[in-house]
Amino acid sequence: MNSAQIMCFCVFSVFAIIGFGPISPGCLIGMFIVIARPKWFFRLIDAMYEQPISTGSIATAEQTQKARINCFLSLFSLFIIDIAPVPVTPVIAIVIILSRPMWFYRIVKNVYG
Repeated sequence: MNSAQIMCFCVFSVFAIIGFGPISPGCLIGMFIVIARPKWFFRLIDAMYEQPISTGSIATAEQTQKARINCFLSLFSLFIIDIAPVPVTPVIAIVIILSRPMWFYRIVKNVYG
């Protein structure tokens, strides 16, 4: 595990502990990221995957918009599901942080265009 993974793991561990309530901080932050596309998240994913995220094919404006809509709707669905007493989003995030799947890397590239 690299330092970016450790930092993300710690943050989502805290989210898992405080997430036993009606508000999911992980989903809210995720929806903000999809809408605002802050540079810090782009750099964080770059550090987590230990490779430049800007390499490879560039998504078109249509692909970027579609990816942003799909991600937002997915996060909103998780936000609704997280109203239940068991936090789902932090568990999913921790699995992504530990396994670093390429599909997540591609989604981030598409969201940022």
